[in-house]
Amino acid sequence: MTYVPREADVVSLDIQTTEEGVSFVVKVVPGSSRTAVTGTLDRMLKVKVAAPPEKGKANEALIGLLAKALGVKNSAITITSGQTKPVKHVTVRGLTGRDLIGRLDL
Repeated sequence: MTYVPREADVVSLDIQTTEEGVSFVVKVVPGSSRTAVTGTLDRMLKVKVAAPPEKGKANEALIGLLAKALGVKNSAITITSGQTKPVKHVTVRGLTGRDLIGRLDL
């Protein structure tokens, strides 16, 4: 089944369908007062994490938050690029674009 995004989905978040699941871009703000998905920014998912941007702590916090929000295991989420940058490309195995939008309530 192919995911056909609603017009609002296309505007809010750029989602690429892969053989494994979905891929999208995340803007991470490390060292925040709380860890939460805060919405979208320029077709990226915006996420604040309390963890500092050192020794992979912010990446671990991002993966943990996304896994909980999306109802998948941490191992289903991969940061495919941007490991040391605030803008990251993330792949989630086993989800469709419709699943992603619905579970993140975007």
